[in-house]
Amino acid sequence: MTILTIRIPNEETQKVSSFIEDLGGEVVSSELTKEELRQDIKAAVEEIKLIRAGKKKARNAEDFLNEL
Repeated sequence: MTILTIRIPNEETQKVSSFIEDLGGEVVSSELTKEELRQDIKAAVEEIKLIRAGKKKARNAEDFLNEL
């Protein structure tokens, strides 16, 4: 197999990943920008605060797998 490193617009990530997998390839990694990572961490912390405050129910691994 050949390994390619490419840059694509964020909104096209899923489309390109699906295309690669349809070709029989594998998406090995996907990088986030520093801002995207910061936003994801901020959202996770906010979710933890809601769960601790009883305003949101925590999910377990089974719940997560059922969403796939």
